[in-house]
Amino acid sequence: MTDGNGLAEKMLGLSGLTVLDVHDVPGEVVVTVESSRTKATCPSCRKRAEAQDRLEVHLRDLHCFGRPCRLVVRKRRWRFENRGRVGEVRALGVDEHSYLTATREHPTIYATTPVDLDRRQVIDLFEGKSAAKLREWTARRPRTWRRGVDVVALDLTDTYRAGLSPHLAHAMRVADQFHVTRVANRMLDEVRRRVQNETLGHRGRKHDPLFRVRKLLVKGEERLADAGRAKLMAALRIGDPHDEVLGAWLAKEAVRSVYLEADPAAATVLLDNTIAACAEDEVPEIRTLGHTLSRWREEILNHHRTGASNGPTEGMNFCAKQLKRAGRGFVNFDHYRLRVLLHAGGVTWPTTIHPPRIGSPVPH
Repeated sequence: MTDGNGLAEKMLGLSGLTVLDVHDVPGEVVVTVESSRTKATCPSCRKRAEAQDRLEVHLRDLHCFGRPCRLVVRKRRWRFENRGRVGEVRALGVDEHSYLTATREHPTIYATTPVDLDRRQVIDLFEGKSAAKLREWTARRPRTWRRGVDVVALDLTDTYRAGLSPHLAHAMRVADQFHVTRVANRMLDEVRRRVQNETLGHRGRKHDPLFRVRKLLVKGEERLADAGRAKLMAALRIGDPHDEVLGAWLAKEAVRSVYLEADPAAATVLLDNTIAACAEDEVPEIRTLGHTLSRWREEILNHHRTGASNGPTEGMNFCAKQLKRAGRGFVNFDHYRLRVLLHAGGVTWPTTIHPPRIGSPVPH
């Protein structure tokens, strides 16, 4: 205690804090302190943590010698890389979601979520949805980890399919059932809207026959009740003079039948027949669907060979959206990534939480 700072530490009376500076500013006294702790361990696994940086916290309205005082605490933040959180991954799911909506300053910014499909937990989160971003992320993974990935489930996006090469080129790619069926439903909706405009000259209105059954069209045929099926067929007879919407509806049901079939050999026959029928159809939207199915044929059939689905990835994206909504949005991507990993990244929290105790002298 040979210097003034040592005397200030004694007067401050807070253990674990070192006084760095005491100086006057207009209207108050500023005392700058920092935590003196140099070692820390993880509370769950008791492994050594590394110092990351220091965060300043300003505490006002403290009085010292009758004058307002401001205490500036430079708290040390610790970082612990728990590589065991992820471990080996056999089935990987990849999908994107919107991180920031478009503004005048920037377009819509997306975030990609790699998910462990077996454990149903988020592995990581990185900004962007391009093939280069995915290729860069896979390049940073250990070689032994990449070799353990056997299956990758993804949507019908060429960017992700291209981003798996070369580091995950050996993995079996699986086209998710939800996205394939959504492509067929979107094709059916495009045909319905076009026929609606060609026959009536306007967009769908409340009492138009095709507009009234727009939800029944995308509903599974096996889920239609007798009344719903009769309503659907009556609307097609009235509003679909050239049976274009009917043909699109049958093509959509053919795509769904591929996933309803459990036998891989039978599913292959159904898919090949669907591709051939779509390629010979006169409706351009149906031919486009056939071209898409042909390009993703192996990935669609791999669903029956592996049983993999991108459903857990969609669920984790929903959790990320819920976090973004609860936080009223995030501007800093690092903070957003950390919150998603803490919420859905398989972090093991202590079973018993001990709240901090505020010591106070016992009155006599």
